[in-house]
Amino acid sequence: MDELIRELYGTPEPAPHAQTRVWRRITVRRRRRRLSWLAVLPATAAALALFLLIPREPPVEAGRQILLTAATSAASATSRGTYWHVRKLHDGTRQSELWVTRQGRAWTAEQGRVTRVTGRAPFSMAGRDLTFEQIQALPADAAALRERVSAMLPPGSQGLLADALGGLLWTKPSPPGVRAAAYRALADLPEVRYLGTATDERGRAGEAFSFGLPTGVRRTLIIDPGTSQVLSSQDGTRSELVLVAGWTDEGPR
Repeated sequence: MDELIRELYGTPEPAPHAQTRVWRRITVRRRRRRLSWLAVLPATAAALALFLLIPREPPVEAGRQILLTAATSAASATSRGTYWHVRKLHDGTRQSELWVTRQGRAWTAEQGRVTRVTGRAPFSMAGRDLTFEQIQALPADAAALRERVSAMLPPGSQGLLADALGGLLWTKPSPPGVRAAAYRALADLPEVRYLGTATDERGRAGEAFSFGLPTGVRRTLIIDPGTSQVLSSQDGTRSELVLVAGWTDEGPR
């Protein structure tokens, strides 16, 4: 049929400017598609930037594994020496030291002045005196340690459990097994939050964990899981850097 029409009438000439109109339509459609895609790009970039700016908490399981790694390191540590020795820097200005023998004799030093401790136990937990023998007798099982420490806390002070367990890691001469159990017990406490990698005031790198105190503030500990040592403690405006914590044969001078 089309061939017959062409034989009778010839090939029709396109209407004036027909090609121009068709090309203009094609160009407009392409431009609309390009503009639609370009309009999506700023929104996508803004959403990505917002996602990157939103603070994200480290995974809970990652923090738990770090505490269990620290527990393994603590269990393999040694506790040989005559004196348990701790030296701390308080609020960046004041230094304090403590020496305690296995027989319970103790000395403290502030700004270089050494004083013999008498009339009280050299350690405490939630405001109660704690002797060297009591610390050595703590269980090396995480569940048993948690139960024992909970029983040692004053009535109504269950909010101090995480802090009491944390104190067994650095302020007290806990045996290696007890320190390992304390790390494992902390790993199972839901109130202990993992904050991620951090550095203390001296630039030492570690892993930060926090837990609440009855006062309403949170205490943050930075630990080195490879050595199981606590590097620093901070709550509110108070800070303590742990400069030394361990057994030594060098006594107070």
